[in-house]
Amino acid sequence: MLGFGFSIGLQVMIARRNGEQNYAETGRTFFQGLFFLSGLALSLCLLIQGLSPFLLKQLITSPEIYQAVTDYLDWRSFGLLFSFPFLALRAFFVGIIKTRSLSWAAIAAVLINIPFNYLLIFTLKFGIAGSAIASTLAEMGSLIILLIHMWRKIDKNKYGLQPIFDGKLLKRLFYLSVWSMLHSFISMAPWFLFFIAIEHLGKMELAVSNITRSVSTLFFVIVSSLGATNGSLVSNLLGAGQQKGVFPICHKIIKMGYAIGFPLVGVALFCDYWIIGFYTNNETLVQHTVPPFIVMLFNYIFAVPGYVYISAVTGTGKTKIAFIFQVVTIMVYLLYLYWLSHCVHAPLAVYMTTEYLFVIMLGIQSVIYLKRKHY
Repeated sequence: MLGFGFSIGLQVMIARRNGEQNYAETGRTFFQGLFFLSGLALSLCLLIQGLSPFLLKQLITSPEIYQAVTDYLDWRSFGLLFSFPFLALRAFFVGIIKTRSLSWAAIAAVLINIPFNYLLIFTLKFGIAGSAIASTLAEMGSLIILLIHMWRKIDKNKYGLQPIFDGKLLKRLFYLSVWSMLHSFISMAPWFLFFIAIEHLGKMELAVSNITRSVSTLFFVIVSSLGATNGSLVSNLLGAGQQKGVFPICHKIIKMGYAIGFPLVGVALFCDYWIIGFYTNNETLVQHTVPPFIVMLFNYIFAVPGYVYISAVTGTGKTKIAFIFQVVTIMVYLLYLYWLSHCVHAPLAVYMTTEYLFVIMLGIQSVIYLKRKHY
């Protein structure tokens, strides 16, 4: 998430230069981001390999869960070497509003991830480590797609695509991105603490949550992509001096998100047993998964505007403000999670409503800020 956070700041700066029609600076900015993200990927890979076993042992009580998480991280850390450079390329393409290659990269990731997940987890019995290997292979495939597209389709002279290091530019980029890095880093806290909170409910609930979260990844990818696109468009608008276009573009992106996502939500509701059955043939587990699964699907209604508006705040360059909104939201989220866990003793389906609270609060704070036009 640190890499993703940095790429958000990188995207904002590239998009602003693109909106100003200062195209040569977009490529120069891109390479500073690529240098930083590649170095960060290598550092984090080594750090995870060295420290994760010790830290996880202090936090996870179940030996089975500890071993599964350790196996996952051992393989998943190598994916950083592909995913972080991919993020730099993604920031560049979104920033200059040439996103068709991202669709091909996403398709490649799905075509690699799904069959390899099935092969490694169910056929070769790699368990959760198989999921990590499949994800890493998918990220490598996506990176290759973007590299080929940049090499063949992008005007290197127009966009200043020369691998030249610029320390001053990297420093400015880092100051912009540090808040979005912190934003993305702490956004992992709710997910992590959610799993810690439901661990006491039992292995069945943990398995249900894993299935539900896995399916929700599809909708998160849609929402995240819409948010990234919206942030880039807002940055381009401001670079072109068109501040009045911020809310209209947000509304168009939200409508697009609903047009794309609602049919998928409908299909998932209609085929819930079939989708869940793809993950397990345990009938009891399938029955327990249905209510949380439905709760998760309806969160899409609130997630689209929530992520679109917070991305608009980031797109204005106010990454520190977006970080503050995230901190406030997480504090309320954790209080609600504590109340569910220690006061109400709620079932898992109710725990899933924490995601509703999260995206609604992000959206409300962002709309209030944007209406006051502090950009």
